[in-house]
Amino acid sequence: MARINTYLNFNGNAEKAFRFYQSVFGGELFIQKMKDTPAGKELPEKEQNCVMHVSLPIGKNNVLMASDIMESSGQRLIPGNNYYICLHTESRNEADQLFEKLSQNGVVEMPMEDMFWGDYFGCLKDQFEIQWMISFNESDQ
Repeated sequence: MARINTYLNFNGNAEKAFRFYQSVFGGELFIQKMKDTPAGKELPEKEQNCVMHVSLPIGKNNVLMASDIMESSGQRLIPGNNYYICLHTESRNEADQLFEKLSQNGVVEMPMEDMFWGDYFGCLKDQFEIQWMISFNESDQ
């Protein structure tokens, strides 16, 4: 496995939180807003400026990442569901194997598939209620 990172969820304040984390840890933020995604213009106006993805490198090989929840998609932030463990794999095959094993007796939130941002990606909640994101990007190899 290439690396493991923490992925956080926020209720509309991901950018503010990450600007704070940047002031603590330094580093350069990457921020993509919901309005800049392929379906962004179809979202309610109040959600268009929410964060689809933000990342902040911390140290040598760690990245703190996050997004805002989308209430229009039925998402609700409840303490305890505001994080994911994000596994970045070294191959599509490894991604599929980990996804299959972790999802046994769990709930698949998004099956593994190619995403518009370039990753092969999926997410799930395992049988112990732990949330996982599995991601592979050919360019990381």
